[in-house]
Amino acid sequence: MSRQAEKAEEFRGLHDRRRVLILPNAWDVPSARVFEDEGFTAVATSSAGLLTSLGYPDGEEIPFSEFVSAVGRIARVLFVPLSADVVGGFGGTPEGVARTVKATVGAGAVGINIEDFVHSGKKLLPVEKQMARLRALVRLQKSLGVRFVINARTDALRFGEGDDDAKFDEAIRRAKAYRDIGADCVYPMGLTDSDSIGRFVKALDFPVNVMVRKGLPPVSELQRLGVARVSFGPSASYAAMGLLERASREVLERGTYGALVEGAITFDELNSLAVPRKRRPA
Repeated sequence: MSRQAEKAEEFRGLHDRRRVLILPNAWDVPSARVFEDEGFTAVATSSAGLLTSLGYPDGEEIPFSEFVSAVGRIARVLFVPLSADVVGGFGGTPEGVARTVKATVGAGAVGINIEDFVHSGKKLLPVEKQMARLRALVRLQKSLGVRFVINARTDALRFGEGDDDAKFDEAIRRAKAYRDIGADCVYPMGLTDSDSIGRFVKALDFPVNVMVRKGLPPVSELQRLGVARVSFGPSASYAAMGLLERASREVLERGTYGALVEGAITFDELNSLAVPRKRRPA
C-alpha cells in the first residue's frame, strides 16, 4: 500500500466516532504546519481562507491549476493526513467533479469536502444532481487505490425552502441520501445548538461534521452527542486577521507593539514551517 493510501485509511479511521476528530482548517503552508506541530492528527484546508490568501473570493473564481498547486504545497510539508475543500467541485458535470477530485488527490489530499450549493446564486443544487456527483466520486475512490474520505456538505439549513423546520428536514433528507450513496461523513452547515445537533446525529446514525462558530457546544458536549468531527472552517483565518487588526490599531493609536511581540514565534521557527518535519509528530 502506498503512503498516501495509508494516510487515507488513517484519516478514515479518525471518523469512527469513538473520539471526536478535531480538524483545523489551514489556509497556507505555515498555518498547516503550526496545526501539525501543535498535535492535531489531521489538517484540512479552508476554502475561504485558502482562496482569499491567494487573492480570490470564496467560490470557484480561482483558476483550478492555482488551487491544485496550493493544495500540493500544503500536502508536501505534512506528515499527517490532509483533506481539501474543493468547494462545489470546479465542474459542471459529475465527470468534471471527478476530474477535479482526482487532481486534488493527485496533489496529496486524502479527503475532500464538497458542497451542494452554487456560490454565485446562493441556491441549492437539485439533490439528484448532487447525488450524481457523489456517485462519480465513489467510483473514483474505487479506481484510484486511495480511498479518500468524502465529506458531503449540505447547505439546506441556509438555502433550503420554507421555515426552519422545513430546512432541517431537508438537510436530513439530503444527508441520508449522501450517506446511502457512499459518502463517508456528512456536514450540515449551520448546526450550532445541542438539541439540533443531537437530533441530526440520531437521525443519521452516521459520522457527522459540525463547524466551529459562536454558540457551538464544547468538544466534550459534542462527544456526548455523538458528533464524529468538528472542523475549524474559516475561524482560524478570522482569528489571525483579527490579531493583525488589533496589532495594527495598537501601533497606530498607542505606539506600542505588544500584540506583535507577545506570544510570537521566532524567525527560525517561522522559517522551519516551510519544510516538512524531520520526523512524524508523536
